[in-house]
Formats: sequence, C-alpha cells, structure tokens
Amino acid sequence: MSNPALAGTGVETSAPIHANLTAAGLTALAIQRGEGRLSADGAFMAVTGQHTGRSAQDKFVADDAEVTNEVWWGKVNQKLAPEKFAGFVARTQAWLATRPVLFTQDLYAGADPAHRIKVRLVTTNAWHAMFARNMFIRPERAELEGFVPDFTILHAPEFEADPAIDGCRSKTLIALSFAKKLICIAGTSYAGEIKKSIFTVMNWLLPAKGVLPMHCSANVGKAGDVALFFGLSGTGKTTLSSDPERALIGDDEHGWSDHGVFNFEGGCYAKVIKLSREAEPQIWAASHRFGAVLENVVADEHGNLDLDDNRYTENTRSCYPVDFIPNIHVGGQAGIPKNVVMLTADAFGVLPPISKLTPAQAMYHYLSGYTARVAGTEKGVGAEPQATFSTCFGAPFLPRHPEVYGKMLSELVAKYGADCWLVNTGWSGGVYGVGKRMSIQHTRALLRGALDGSLAKVEFVTDPFFGLSIPKHVPGVPDNVLNPREAWADKAAYDATAKKLVAMFEQNFETFAGAVGEDVKAAAIRSAA
Repeated sequence: MSNPALAGTGVETSAPIHANLTAAGLTALAIQRGEGRLSADGAFMAVTGQHTGRSAQDKFVADDAEVTNEVWWGKVNQKLAPEKFAGFVARTQAWLATRPVLFTQDLYAGADPAHRIKVRLVTTNAWHAMFARNMFIRPERAELEGFVPDFTILHAPEFEADPAIDGCRSKTLIALSFAKKLICIAGTSYAGEIKKSIFTVMNWLLPAKGVLPMHCSANVGKAGDVALFFGLSGTGKTTLSSDPERALIGDDEHGWSDHGVFNFEGGCYAKVIKLSREAEPQIWAASHRFGAVLENVVADEHGNLDLDDNRYTENTRSCYPVDFIPNIHVGGQAGIPKNVVMLTADAFGVLPPISKLTPAQAMYHYLSGYTARVAGTEKGVGAEPQATFSTCFGAPFLPRHPEVYGKMLSELVAKYGADCWLVNTGWSGGVYGVGKRMSIQHTRALLRGALDGSLAKVEFVTDPFFGLSIPKHVPGVPDNVLNPREAWADKAAYDATAKKLVAMFEQNFETFAGAVGEDVKAAAIRSAA
C-alpha cells in the first residue's frame, strides 16, 4: 500500500518516510546521518559542495500547450519539451524510490488564505527538509489531515541529469511544469533552488488572480504604514527591513492585492558574509541559535562561527523561521503599502543615497532593476564593477513577460498613492575600491525620514545626470553624502563615471522601451544631447 506521505508524488517505495518532522527531529537525524554539524550555538551547518548558489542556466520550463503562449521564453525560462520533462521526472521518481530513507514536508506558500498554495516536498536529506520547513509556512497539525498538495517538489540533489537524455545543459537540472504542477530538482544541494522554484510558481499563478507577486521585503510601522523594499542580492533588502522600530512582515517575497500585502514565506534566507552583530543584531541573533540552518558558513573545531570567512563562497546563508526575529508582524499580512523603496548597491558610487521618484520614474526603475556587482562577491566579476539590470528586481524568477508585473505595480501605485524612493546602499565618494560603502546608519536615518513622512518636507534638488530628486539637507546626514558628486574629490572623474552609468541605463532601456507608456519614456535616464 502506498505511503500517504508520498501521495501524488509518483514515488513508490517501502523505505522509511519521515513526514513533517519538526526541527528537533530533523536536526537529530541530520547529525546522525552525517549531513553536517552543529555550531556552538546549536544552528545546523551544511556545506553544499560544487553549487553554492543558484544554477540559473540549468533552469527549464516544460513547454506545455496550456501555457506556451504566456511564458516569457528565453534565457530565464528555457524550453523543455513535455516528453523530455516527463522522462526526467520518471527517472527521478525511480531514483528516489531506491533511497534508503526519504523526508517529506507539507507546507504552505502565501500567508493570505485566499491566495496560498499547498506544497509537498520530497527530499533525500533531513537538512533540506528542515530548510523547507523554516522557509515556508508551517500548517497547524490539524491542517495536515487530508493534505493534498497543489504543487509537488521532487528534490534529488545527489541524482544527476543526463543532457543526452533529458535535453538539458549539464548534470544539474531544475525543471518546472506549470501544467503538471510539478518541480523536479537534481544535481545541486544548494537549498535556495527549493525556495526560488516556489517563488517562480507564485509569480506564475498570482497575476491571473489580479495579485502582484514581488521580490521584495516588507515591514510595517506602529501606525500600520506598510513599506516595501525591492532589491537584488547584496543591496540590503533583508537588513533594512529588519528594523527594531518596525515589525517585519517578511524578508524576500510578497504579494500585493487590493486587500493589502502578504508574505509568501514563513522564514528568512539572509546573506551572512561579514554579518555584524552591531549593525544587524536581529539577523545575527537568529543565526546563532538552534533551529537555524546555515549554508556554507565556516566555523572552528568548537563550532564558533567565522562569518568573515568566504572559503566556500561569498554567498553564505542563514535560514530561520521568521519568528526568530523579535518584532515580527504576526500572521504575515498587513495593509496597503504607503512607501515603495527600490534598493541598489551602486558600485560606481554615483547614485545618491536616497531620491524621491515620480510614479513614472518608479515604473522605469522597477523595470530597470539596477545594481552593480563587484569583485569577490560573484564568480567571473573582474576588478571593475559590473552593472546588473534584473527587471522587476527578480528577472530569474519571472515566468511571465516583465511588462505584466510592471503594469500591475504602476496601477497599484497610482490607485493607492504610494510614495516611491530609490535608495543607494552602495558606494560613496568614489568607485568601488576608491570610495567607501554607504554608512548603514546614514541609510537607516534617510529611510526613517522617508517612512515617517518627514523627508517629504525638506527641500529637494534635481540631479543633472539621472534626473533624480535628492534632498538638500537632512539632519544627521552630511550634505556631501546626499549629493554624490560633492562626495568625490575628483569631480571630473565623477562626471565621467556618471555618464558611463547613464549610457548603461540607456542601453538597458531599449530592452523594454516598446512596452511602456509615454510618461515612462519621458522619465527614462538618457545621455545629454
């Protein structure tokens, strides 16, 4: 007789199934099985081997007839023939059936019951099950009775895909079928693939229901005012939304409906390289306790963490339940956003620390999704910063055309009158290697002013290069920090670097210029004639 924990997964086995174990049981089994070790504080530490980040080039989407006309095909969503998908799934199911033990977790994605989905994960490792349990929303025990998943994840990190058979690129394959409601992951132990595969699913499902899915963090003030923080990895999205003065709704993925904002997840997945106890006390504390899962973090023989050590990767991670943050907004749902913040880590050092955006500029910067990568944070990045444009601040996870999401954000901002801001958490006073990283204290001070409404009352001036409105004076922040050109000793070098970035914005705009209105075209950053 089939094990009910595997119902709907296509996996038939007589091996023991550990279904819906809690953190204590999963940690004990992970240690017993040699999957990793404990830190001195009791966090579980795993090392993922070859893959220490997402394998974006190995993500494929089944080209099912029901969805083919709506998918944004290309580098992000590579086509996989339905018969290839079916064959890969069958081989993965057969391989999972031979494992001596399997772990399953039944979880929710989406805090709003009107828009949540049920997810069943089948995996070979206790620590991956614990990661998923931390990351998604944990149903009450009574809700597990008769649990029927909307989407299933077959997670086989030790199984290898075969390009000749499966029609993929390498031995790693992350394959999704929206029609079959199935995700199959093989050849990578990096746990972020589990998280982001479900984010991709939510990005597929929600627009059809009139809900905007967003790659953003969110928090709420004491007055009930909600703020969204868009940003790519390394821009401070998790750090800045974990504010002692505001309650955290979630750190990475949310939906915006006409009823308000809701978290997709029940946990946080924070980047912890060089994490400071002083600057980021909440994330630091959450990562130093039992129940957290640490990925590729280094510790000494006694388990004392060294968060500065990047021997495995710069992309060290901590995954913990959202309630490990002390001032959490219980329930993961809040009202309509009052402020929309777009974060960038400008390694060219030419963007202001904060600017107020018009609705048209907000749409432009949302579709641009700019940040800059620097040497040491990602493989293949040389000494010079590299501009990165990831539309909607989440291109790798968008199964539909970007303009679908851009149009929805524009309409919601207009409908509810949200204030929009561009915040640079990157460099000031010079390019990366010359200037300094923006002070987190200055960033927090400027954000507080934006969110409490006081910043709107100061005098603004227009930046000549990017057309951005920047505050002239803000208490507690030096004037030469507010105006990036003034922070550079070499003004001619600033001008040259700013022009260089303007040209990059201009070139990127060509990729979406045809899908936007005249107001956004007028707000676009352009080189001076």
